[in-house]
Amino acid sequence: MGWLSDWYLVTKSLHVIAVIAWMAGLFYLPRLYVYHAEQVQAGSRTDQMFQTMERRLLKAIMNPSMIATWLFGLMLVMTPGIVDWSMVWPWAKAAAVLGMTGFHGWLAVRRKDFANGTNRRSGWHYRLMNEVPTVLLVVIVFAVIVKW
Repeated sequence: MGWLSDWYLVTKSLHVIAVIAWMAGLFYLPRLYVYHAEQVQAGSRTDQMFQTMERRLLKAIMNPSMIATWLFGLMLVMTPGIVDWSMVWPWAKAAAVLGMTGFHGWLAVRRKDFANGTNRRSGWHYRLMNEVPTVLLVVIVFAVIVKW
């Protein structure tokens, strides 16, 4: 795994880029759901437009960027001398990343609810859920920067 040390800065840069793209989607998709739930009649042309936007955001941006985040993140973890597993911070980050991944999956299921015309959640519910990635992001950033 020594070659990872040579590529550390490139891997770290690619990881940060992937995280930014993933986070953009995690912030935006629940906001689309808010408007979809509050403003759009199921089966209308606007409903179809929202479904297209939501599907493309999830499939073309969020899924690839989540995969890239995980790939480059695991490469960073495997880079010799980068992570001290006896500290709390890598475990806190790992738990938050797993939470972020679970939230991503929850959003994917909600997209299918809209596509099937079975969404029963309110705009308020999606507004509340829109705060989840923010909380997880705060945990991740503090864990990595402060390294408790």
